[in-house]
Amino acid sequence: MNDDPILRVVPRPLDINANGHIFGGWVLSQMDIAGGIVAARESQGATATVAIEAMQFIAPILLGDLISIYASVERRGRTSLGIRLDVVASRNRGRDEVKVTSGLLTFVALDENHRPRELP
Repeated sequence: MNDDPILRVVPRPLDINANGHIFGGWVLSQMDIAGGIVAARESQGATATVAIEAMQFIAPILLGDLISIYASVERRGRTSLGIRLDVVASRNRGRDEVKVTSGLLTFVALDENHRPRELP
C-alpha cells in the first residue's frame, strides 16, 4: 500500500443499500475522484476517465467505516494513465483495517479542446 491515501471519506446513511452496505456506485465514484486527482497531477492538466479496466469488490463497506483510497500509476502511455486504486476501510474505531475494493481506471490527458494530448 502507498504511504498516504489520496482521499479519505466517511459514507453517510444515504449511501447505504437495502443490505446495509454502501452502494458499489458510491465507492466507484470516490475511486474516480481519487484517480482524477492523481491523473491531473501526473498529466499537469485536465483529464477524463475513459475506462474501468478491472474492478473487484472484496468485502462490503459498512456505515461508520472510514474509507481510505490509495492510488498509484500502474501504466503510462502516450496520452493515458492506468491508475490502480485500492480502498481500505478502517472500522471498529480504527482497530481493524479491511481492504474492500480494488480497481484499475484509465484516464486520458485533455487539451483545451477536450481532445487527447500527450503527457508531459
